This record gives sequence, C-alpha cells and structure tokens, in this order.
Amino acid sequence: MKVSLVATVLDARERVGPFLTSIAAQTRPPDEIVIVDGGSTDGTLDVVRAARGVVVLEEPGASIARGRNLAIARSTHEVIAVADADCLYEPGWLAALMRTIEEGADVAMGWYEPIVEGLWDACLASVNLPLTPAEIDPDRFMPSARSVAFRREAIEAVGGYPEWLPIGEDMWVNHRWRERGLDLRFAPDAVARWPLRPDPAAVWRQYLRYARGDAHAGMYPERHALRVAVYGGLAAALVSRRRWPLALAALGGFAYARTPIRRAWSRLGAPAERAAAAVLVPTLMAWIDLAKLAGYGIGLVDRLRGRAGPQYAKKPRPLLRPRRPSSTMRRRSGGGA
Repeated sequence: MKVSLVATVLDARERVGPFLTSIAAQTRPPDEIVIVDGGSTDGTLDVVRAARGVVVLEEPGASIARGRNLAIARSTHEVIAVADADCLYEPGWLAALMRTIEEGADVAMGWYEPIVEGLWDACLASVNLPLTPAEIDPDRFMPSARSVAFRREAIEAVGGYPEWLPIGEDMWVNHRWRERGLDLRFAPDAVARWPLRPDPAAVWRQYLRYARGDAHAGMYPERHALRVAVYGGLAAALVSRRRWPLALAALGGFAYARTPIRRAWSRLGAPAERAAAAVLVPTLMAWIDLAKLAGYGIGLVDRLRGRAGPQYAKKPRPLLRPRRPSSTMRRRSGGGA
C-alpha cells in the first residue's frame, strides 16, 4: 500500500526543518509528501521548498481544516497520514501506522508524547495527557491529527475536515468516525513528539480556543456542564460559613489532582522539583479549567448570535464530498454510514 503524508504550516520556520528531517529519517518513508502553507511570512516556504520530494501548495488565509482538505485532494494514494509540522517523529512512526492499516484498520491512531525539558514542561505534560500508552483505553481514545493515518474512503465518508470549524476539526472527524462504526485501532508504537506551550498566557489561549471550538461544534457539552457545576460548588464552599463544604472541596481537589501529580513526580527526580510540582500541577489544572470555562462560554455566545456552526461558515466549493463507505469498509467495521 502507498501512503501520502500531508501537513499544514504557517510561520513555522524554526520547527519545519527538524520536522522534515524526522520525516526523511522514517524507516518506512512516505510515497509522497504534500504540505499546504497558509500564508507564511517568516521564511517557512523557503525551507519547505528546499526539501526534496515535497509538493508545496500555497493557500494564504487557509485554516488548518482547509489546508488539510487541499493537501488530501492533491495527494494521489489510498492511505493518508496526517502530521503536524511542529512535531518530531520517531523513525518507526509511519511504519507502525501503516502496519495497522495493512492489518485491516480504517484508521490507525498514533501515540504522541510531549517534549519535556524542565519543571514547567513536566507539570503541563502531566495535566495534558497520560504518562504512557498503558493508561489509554483504545476503544475510547481519540487520535490527534498530529499522529494519525486513514484510508481515503474514511475521510471522504465524513466529507473531509470541517472548514467551518477553526479549531477542534480533528476531534469532530473522530466523533463522526466513531458514530459510523469505522475500524479505529490504536498504534502505540507510532510516536510523535510535540512541544508544549511555553508560558501561562499561551496555555490560556490554547485551552480557551479549544473550548470555544467545542461550543461551536457542540462537542463535550456534558464535560463542560460538569466543570461549571464543580467550580460553582467550589465558589459556594469558599463563601460558606460552615467548614464541611470547604473540607469536602479540598478532598475533591486532592482526588482530582492526584493522578497528574503522580505523573509529574514520575517525570521529575529531584525532591525540590517534586515539591514544586505538588503546587504547580493543581494551579495549572485550575488555570486550564478556567480557560475552558471562559472559552466555552464565548463559544455559546457565538452560537446564540449566529456566528458559529456549519450554517455560518464561508463555504468554498468542497474538495471532499461525503459518500457512503465502500462495502469492504462496512464489512471491516461491522457498521455503515
């Protein structure tokens, strides 16, 4: 089977070179590489154009979803691997994804690990995702577009990436795949390494945008409602004149932060760093939760004002059109569209 690797870039000059180097080092190299640039002005295009065997498309102003759809439409092979130009890929990454596809999967869900270079990274990584693939339930795992491969008919079955959604487009596609009963298989040996946000302001913007996208797409309403209830209860406990609500809130906070703190301690060795992590991890968790609360609220207001959702999008002529999965895909997955 042949595979096309697709990616989008925008002002990523410092990272796109190492990214391309990691792709060139794959033990199973892609049969073609298609990269869409969304209008870089920092020299990113010069780096990409200098790489051998890369098809470069320019689409100034394109969103990530639009860029991916353009790249997929331009690609020529039956399997599509999606990568993130900010990431570095282990040499066996693509081989592991392709092995999973060749074994019959419609979608190969790769693993991704944060690049940890200090206390901040260790704590943020421990809040963000599990320490090892062993913590993952493959039946519930949702792959990231930084590490995934799929058959072309799988992405066509859901109409491509949603260009009306500015962020969270990969999660939207994941939900549509799960709803259709496609065969999604976890490939823990397909490892992408990704950099974390460098400071609290960047983390706030990241999670505010994620949550705003959730509201735009109608994703995870139960999670966000639970978050409102929990922090509303915490606020009530803080103003209560009784001690038991505050004690109950403290116990709940300890239970909530216990696993991320344990992950951080596993990443850190020095006692002083572990002590700092016991404070920094819960602080980061609260910071991220508040960003999500704000983002989801903004997203709901966007929807109420008619400024979000598929009906609001500017709709260029689609490059990928929905179609029913082929009979072979339905047989593999045990379901249909």
